[in-house]
Amino acid sequence: MTLRQLHYLLAIADEGSFTRAAEQWLVAQPSLSQQIKSLEKELGGPLLERLPKGVRLTAAGKAFLPEARAAVTHAERARRNARSALGLQAGELEVATVTSVAFGVLPSAFERWRERYPGMRITLREYTHRRALDDAVRVGVGDIAVGPRPPQWPGPVVELGWEEFVAVLPASDPLAKSKRPVPLEELAERDWVLFGPGHGLSELILETCARAGFTPRRTVETGQVAAAAHLAAAGLGVTIVPDNVVPAGLHAAVRSLKSPLVRQLVAFTRQDWSPLAAAFLEVLQAQAWRPRPRSATVVG
Repeated sequence: MTLRQLHYLLAIADEGSFTRAAEQWLVAQPSLSQQIKSLEKELGGPLLERLPKGVRLTAAGKAFLPEARAAVTHAERARRNARSALGLQAGELEVATVTSVAFGVLPSAFERWRERYPGMRITLREYTHRRALDDAVRVGVGDIAVGPRPPQWPGPVVELGWEEFVAVLPASDPLAKSKRPVPLEELAERDWVLFGPGHGLSELILETCARAGFTPRRTVETGQVAAAAHLAAAGLGVTIVPDNVVPAGLHAAVRSLKSPLVRQLVAFTRQDWSPLAAAFLEVLQAQAWRPRPRSATVVG
């Protein structure tokens, strides 16, 4: 069994096609097919069912796939660790995070990183939910993770700071005329811009509104954190987003909530800080981070 065979199998499973997997890996399809046949022969049975249009995993393939994916992830991790141990002048930094942090926090850190290590590539792994981020890091994704504090995390965790969630209202909304913080319950009868099922911010907003005694009325749904504030500004409804993702000059009313809604952000990794992760952690800690506001409601 070789890593090449595992890479090919994962590509076929993800693409649902031998042809597209061969294109992805820039290899002739007969060569790819032969590698899969050799793997199936070694294992003693088929991993893929060939269909008239595409392929799908057999029961054996479904059982095999998670460990195959983990093996490929760990092999890539081993390669990056060796490169980082040999120096920080070349190689690749892999950062795992949630989508809101990727947009609102990390760009300035990446800018400083590039100034220090111009020869280093950056790979960003984004997840729409905190739990998906935690699970990915556990199985080997990322040299360092940046996001909400993971519960009961066995590895190193370093506190960075706090981010505040704000309400974004169309400029035409009656509450937009006031500069005061907005009581969340006053938004109960508004239309809302929300996030799709499985998105971490969707869960956060629904739970926060439920504590205020209402269910937000969804009028538009997006999977893009950066788009939500723009959709609210366009008059499609109100939304709640981290304040660091709200673009400067947005034609909308951006208001704190009467009871500030905050989330702690941390950096974490699996066991020990590698030289690469420790170097990026220094960059993160050098940024200006907000302290926890008084009388704030903490969310995860």
